[in-house]
Amino acid sequence: MYVLQAVIAPSGVLNSRVVPLGQDLVLLPLSSMPGENVLAQWSLSGPVALVEAEFFGGCGSQQAQVWEHGRRVLGPLVQEEDDPVPPVSPISLALRRLGVVKGSHHDEFDAVGLGRHRSTSDWITSD
Repeated sequence: MYVLQAVIAPSGVLNSRVVPLGQDLVLLPLSSMPGENVLAQWSLSGPVALVEAEFFGGCGSQQAQVWEHGRRVLGPLVQEEDDPVPPVSPISLALRRLGVVKGSHHDEFDAVGLGRHRSTSDWITSD
């Protein structure tokens, strides 16, 4: 099982306890989803992506949106379990908007190391 609720942003944008990712991004694991006003406020310092994913046995769903300069500029993008698989997932599209380059990795999700932990709670306790 894979479960993630988080905000991802370039280093220095979020003033909270964050976990470093690849490509100079950080992840803020969330126990509850912030409101649009909070995301808008955070995005005044730089772009922020709100991401959610839940997978079990290869099936699942994910959502993503990106905020910049106090407004939503991408999404919400939603891929439900029964939807056809898109060429690029919502989370990878959001990461692209943050400047992630997949390079030789499978996708942007893999390029920044989002598979490193299997649950939001694991991210919260990681260093």
